[in-house]
Amino acid sequence: MRAKAVIWLAAGAMAISLGACESVSNTPDPLAGSVIDEANLNELMLTAGDPEDAVRYFQESSAREPDRADFRRGLALSLARTKRYHESARVYQELITLGQDEPSDRLEYAFVAMRLDRWDDVRALSESFPDGLQTPRRYVIDAMVADQDNDWATADAAYAKAERMSSRPAAVLNNWGVSQMSRGDLSAASTTFNRAISYDSSLFNAKNNLAIVRGLQGEYSLPLVPLKDAEKAVLLNNLGIIAMRQGEEQVARGLFAAAVDAHPEHYPAAADKLAALDAGLQ
Repeated sequence: MRAKAVIWLAAGAMAISLGACESVSNTPDPLAGSVIDEANLNELMLTAGDPEDAVRYFQESSAREPDRADFRRGLALSLARTKRYHESARVYQELITLGQDEPSDRLEYAFVAMRLDRWDDVRALSESFPDGLQTPRRYVIDAMVADQDNDWATADAAYAKAERMSSRPAAVLNNWGVSQMSRGDLSAASTTFNRAISYDSSLFNAKNNLAIVRGLQGEYSLPLVPLKDAEKAVLLNNLGIIAMRQGEEQVARGLFAAAVDAHPEHYPAAADKLAALDAGLQ
């Protein structure tokens, strides 16, 4: 199988969403004065605040009241959402050392540790989850640990359980499809990505991964899923890269040209590859 030769194109799919935050203005705290009000503000900053604003808010709050676990917890989550994973890991470690952690903290810490490729830490955290922690995210972690061990039966069982439990299973299915790609089971991966898109037609990672799976099997046409012009361009460009790696330069040339044409603006990634092919440099 040639799946692993271009599996890096799907790397973004492995990233489990921590919950995207919409932007709100960083106004002075109108709720200061009670623990209940601060709890509401903490939740607001985590769910509706700009991640960088949230980091500043929780840093300042923790500096004022260093014994408050909720501020430390909010800081760890906010740092993870700004992709400052090393800093987030340190804060989670502080929570655990101080005995202030909850099961959900260990769960979030496990996702941070995955992003840092600290799989021994992920395994240790997973083993520490209480039996009562029955959430889709918990089973995604179990599945991805099993993926690391090439224990496909355990991974499939955990992904299936996460899918059943999730109210929004598209991301779970996308990760499951990437797992199947990594094993070289491209037919199963294609089916799984299609299922993910059926739940959420806006999930670009699943659409991109579906195109990659098709390309690895020599199918270079765009999948029949909803695509914006910019998405079409990216998928065509990635299919062109796969065609090049599989020695099909004429096919690649056509795909890069189609990517340039499809993009609503100039698309240098595809245009440069096309120019290099036309110049005989590839």
